[in-house]
Amino acid sequence: MFDLPIPHLALSFIARPVQQQANLPTVADTKLKFLTAYKRPIPTVYNTVLQELIVQQHLTRYKKSYQYDPVFALGFVTVYDQLMEGYPSEEDRNAIFKAYIEALKEDPEQYRADAQKLEEWARTQNANTLVDFSSKDGEIENIFKDIAQRAGTKDGFCYSRLFAVGLFRLLELANVTDPTILEKLCAALNVNKKSVDRDLDVYRNLLSKLVQAKELLKEYVEREKKKRGERETQKANETVTKCLGDYQYAGR
Repeated sequence: MFDLPIPHLALSFIARPVQQQANLPTVADTKLKFLTAYKRPIPTVYNTVLQELIVQQHLTRYKKSYQYDPVFALGFVTVYDQLMEGYPSEEDRNAIFKAYIEALKEDPEQYRADAQKLEEWARTQNANTLVDFSSKDGEIENIFKDIAQRAGTKDGFCYSRLFAVGLFRLLELANVTDPTILEKLCAALNVNKKSVDRDLDVYRNLLSKLVQAKELLKEYVEREKKKRGERETQKANETVTKCLGDYQYAGR
């Protein structure tokens, strides 16, 4: 379906190798589980990124230091929703999301619920309250405290690009534009700011490439519709001409 050439989608966003534990599902196992759960064809512009993304997320998922957290979930939901924006069917979009997360042996409803919870919280925050989570008590603040505590140890936290996207989304929803706030937030969370900056640059590049690819897909679909319409019109004209010819012949 729509197997047309697309721009290079900056897949370095999802191509960082990590060490897996032994006796765990392989990448092939996870991909097969996804493809078994969702069997309908996915247009290339979406499927190319999805397949690469699930590989990277599999590798992250089965690292020894991996522990699910809502910021990571927000990052994935943000990337997924932007990737799948404009997908022909909302029902299929939701089904793909479910199959994808369950292939990783995680809970798609938890991803959505946690992402929504963080989004709602972030909309009520400002630059100061985002950074000053350690002095407050609350469900979201406690999540950040737990991340900061784990990230402050040698092997207690699994940083990923999706986590960086989650941080960026929090700042975006809080309408924070001062670049120094991201630096302060990273410091408070014990996360390497240089890694976050690098990953956000790659993320922005990916979004730019996706826009180009989707525009190509849109143009392709419109051309195909136009060609189909022209073929149908031509066929109808030929049918009418034949019928008139038969009628004139019969009337002789």
